[in-house]
Amino acid sequence: MKLSECKNKEERAQFLEKKLSISLKKVQQVAIDLDESVHCENRIGSISLPLGIAGPLNILGEHAKGEFYTPLATTEGALVASVNRGAKATYEKGIISTIQKVGVTRGPVLKAKSIGGAVKIEKWIWEHMSDLVKKAEETSSHIKLIDITVKKAGMYIYIRFSYDTDKAMGMNMATIATEKITEYIAQKTNSSLIAVAGNFDIDKKPAWLNSIYGRGYVVQSEAIISKDIVNKILKTSSQLIFGVWKAKCLIGSALSGSIGFNAHHANIIAAFYAATGQDLAHTVEGSLGMTIVDVLENGDLYICVNLPCIMVGTIGGGTKLITQSEAISILKSDSPLVLAEVLSSSVLAGELSLLSSLSEGTLASSHQKLGR
Repeated sequence: MKLSECKNKEERAQFLEKKLSISLKKVQQVAIDLDESVHCENRIGSISLPLGIAGPLNILGEHAKGEFYTPLATTEGALVASVNRGAKATYEKGIISTIQKVGVTRGPVLKAKSIGGAVKIEKWIWEHMSDLVKKAEETSSHIKLIDITVKKAGMYIYIRFSYDTDKAMGMNMATIATEKITEYIAQKTNSSLIAVAGNFDIDKKPAWLNSIYGRGYVVQSEAIISKDIVNKILKTSSQLIFGVWKAKCLIGSALSGSIGFNAHHANIIAAFYAATGQDLAHTVEGSLGMTIVDVLENGDLYICVNLPCIMVGTIGGGTKLITQSEAISILKSDSPLVLAEVLSSSVLAGELSLLSSLSEGTLASSHQKLGR
C-alpha cells in the first residue's frame, strides 16, 4: 500500500507508524477539526502549540479601542512575559495606533516581443484600467482592484496589482483575479504571460519594495512611558533604552545589511499568526518593520513601531480552525483592522520590554529562568 492510496488521516497515520516504526497517537488526538474544514493535503493529524495570553493592552486605535488581551502561540520561553511587561508599562497612557489598508498584492510577469512592445503594453494597461477593475470583480464579490504599479525590464513587464479583499487576507483571491486580468492583457496586447507570480508581489520574501510601499496593512503604534514607570516597571532608564536602541536597531542593523530595523518584531508576529490562523510565511514581511525610540525633554520615553506589511484576515485559511477561531474571539472583533492594530500594539510592547531587558542586562537571566 502507498501513502497516496490512504483514504483518510487515520489510514495515513497508520501507514507511517508501520513504515517508520513510530507512534503518532498524540498527533492524531490533537486533530479536533473535521477533515473537510482543513486545507492540508495528506493529513495525518495536527500539531499543538502552547497558547499564552498577554495583556491587558490599553489601545487607543482607529479601530481597536479599549482593553485587549493578545493570544500568542509559541514555544519560546519569556516571549509572552516580555509582551506582558510591555503592556503593563504602557497601560497608564495607552498605545495609539493608526492603520492604512494598502491591499494584498500579486505581481505577474508578461513578455513582449521587444522593449518597444513593452512600452506599448504599459500604455495599454493605463488606458484600460476600468476594464481591469471589472475583470477582477468578476472573480469575487469580495475583491476590488485598488492600485497598479508597472515596471519594465527589457521585454519583460512586471505588474504589481493591489487588492482590497474585505475581511480575508486574500492571497488566493488575488491570485485568481490576477490570472484572469493578465490573461486578458496578454490576449489584447499579443504578449505572453510568463508567470502569474513573478516576484514583484513580493510574497513571503524580504524586499525593500514591500518595506517602502507596504503590503496588506501598514500599521503604526506609539506610546509615551513616564520615566518613573520606566524605572519602576522596566527597571532601567529612558537614556539607557535609547542607547541600546541606537546601537542595536540602527547601527547594528545597518552594519548587517538588515531590512528590518527592529529588535524582534517577527517573534510577536509569528506567535500571533500561529494563534489566530494566519499564514505563517507572512512573518517574513512582518519582520521588515522599524522601531523608533526617543527621550523627551522631561526624561519620559517615546517609542513607536512601524509595520509596513501586516497580512491578516478573519475569514478563510486557518482562521476557521476551531482553536484559532476561539483565539480570534479573545480579541472581541472579526475586523482585520482591529487584529492588525492589536498586533502592532503587541509588537510595541514586546520591543519595549526587550530593549529594556538588554539595557538592564537581564536578557540571559530571564531566558535562563523562563526559557530552559
